[in-house]
Amino acid sequence: MKRRNAVAVTAGVCLLFAVFFIYPALAVVGEAFRDRDGGFTFAFVVEVFRNPVYVEGLWNALLLGVTSTFVTLLIAFPLALLSHRYDFFGRRILGGLILIPLVLPPFVGAIGVMHILSVTGSLNSLLIEIGLMDPGQRIDWLAEGRFWGIVVMNALHLYPILYMNIAASLSSLDPAMEQAAENLGCRPSRRLFRITLPLAMPGIFAGSSIVFIWSFTELGVPLVFNYSRVAPVQVFHGIKDLGGNPAPYALVAVILLISALVFGLTKFLFGRSTSGSQPRPKGRDAEKKLTGLNSLGCAMIFAGVFLVASIPHAGVVMLAFSDNWYDSIAPVHWTIGHFQEALGDPLVVPSIENSLFYAVVATLIAVIVGLAIAWVVVRSDIKGRSVLDALVMLPLAVPGLVLAFGYLALSQEGKPLHFMIGAGGSPALLLIAAYAVRRMPYVVRAAVAGLQQSNPAMEEAARSLGAGTWRTLRRISIPLIGANVAAGAILAFAFAMLEVSDSLILAQQAQHYPITKAIYTLLSTLGNGHELAAALGTWAMVFLGIAIVGATALGGKKGGLFKL
Repeated sequence: MKRRNAVAVTAGVCLLFAVFFIYPALAVVGEAFRDRDGGFTFAFVVEVFRNPVYVEGLWNALLLGVTSTFVTLLIAFPLALLSHRYDFFGRRILGGLILIPLVLPPFVGAIGVMHILSVTGSLNSLLIEIGLMDPGQRIDWLAEGRFWGIVVMNALHLYPILYMNIAASLSSLDPAMEQAAENLGCRPSRRLFRITLPLAMPGIFAGSSIVFIWSFTELGVPLVFNYSRVAPVQVFHGIKDLGGNPAPYALVAVILLISALVFGLTKFLFGRSTSGSQPRPKGRDAEKKLTGLNSLGCAMIFAGVFLVASIPHAGVVMLAFSDNWYDSIAPVHWTIGHFQEALGDPLVVPSIENSLFYAVVATLIAVIVGLAIAWVVVRSDIKGRSVLDALVMLPLAVPGLVLAFGYLALSQEGKPLHFMIGAGGSPALLLIAAYAVRRMPYVVRAAVAGLQQSNPAMEEAARSLGAGTWRTLRRISIPLIGANVAAGAILAFAFAMLEVSDSLILAQQAQHYPITKAIYTLLSTLGNGHELAAALGTWAMVFLGIAIVGATALGGKKGGLFKL
């Protein structure tokens, strides 16, 4: 009976992912290679590489991905190494503060950064105040620096993900290997490059692949910075002529191919690596207790990164409370009126209601399906369960831009998923499906971790007393892993509430906008649109912050919820 249930769950999940994940992704690829008569052609993809505008967009997207990943690694690796090797003042608290950047979608943080770096923004005002800039020769930091502005925004938002992957990899290393090298006279720098770094490579490459794919396909930040010469923005603008222009399909196909190559290369090189994943022997501790200036120095490094990473958040909050912030370091006058006005805007309250509905339903689906998947992966012995586990992780490797574009293309009149468009053109079912599929890995990873840590003997005892599979799952398994499931569900819900790519592409009518689409629309509103968007972004920041803290407290095992 147990085996039959596992096979049924596996078949159901494979069917679900085939329809709502693999099919939309492959459909985009298919359209890129299908001519107007239905035949096969390379012409559209070739045309992408012949068009200098599209080539520049792809090249800029690749540069953004590579550069953002490199800068993120420069931030995350030293922090993870310090946390792994040393016990210093405030390490636990400062390690928690490192997660702060995750509480704000980068494209919302870009609103605050734009205000700080504008010609009349805080940075120029500060430089003028201390005498380092002539008031008549102000610098427009974003005029030629949009590329680097996007890189910085990506790095400051994504370094916690890479930090947690590297920290998880380092924490599983056997400290005896480093101690043996030290006893043989190996210098610290040589020990780092010959022992620690190679053993940590699985975590480094796993986290780096997530950062690269995220940065390579980032849509929100380039839109806010008005950086149109990048492939994701070109795809977004191509939606307006989706029926008559095959170029967006070809662009998305190329984006998917590059992302798949990066993911596949990472899994091929490090997916089966075990050198860095052996459990740390009990009783051995590689941490060195620091005191005095050394301890304070490590703490200051963590605190400095936290303060720099908090600049976008501070900019958004100050903009939301500002009544007069022009040509000054900080707002001259403060007000809470923007929060009240935002709640009175016809876009805001409906968008909150829409996002709550989409995210709640998507999270319920993710929890139900994710629990079933975790049970098959951990508790069953059927062949192919490792393939099922890998399949569920694929949404982390496939850009949200690709999936959203596939849903949009397949939901047009006469297409297979057109039935998912509700009354009045509502994209609710599309958004729910996209949110559920893309955030399901968080639930699965959390549930798998919980089941691996729980004792299966209790479940076996329940079955021996006559309890069926589903009763055992409901009365024994789920209560045992409740904290883990809650942690994954909270993360899935929070990130679904603030999803960017799916929301910007699939929601085309104001009455169906989720929160992120409402924020983007408010940015183009004349008058105090930026202030209203910042106010709504501040609400979102507070909400997501509470969710991440709750998820970490309940079951956020170091790096586990974000590992690839």
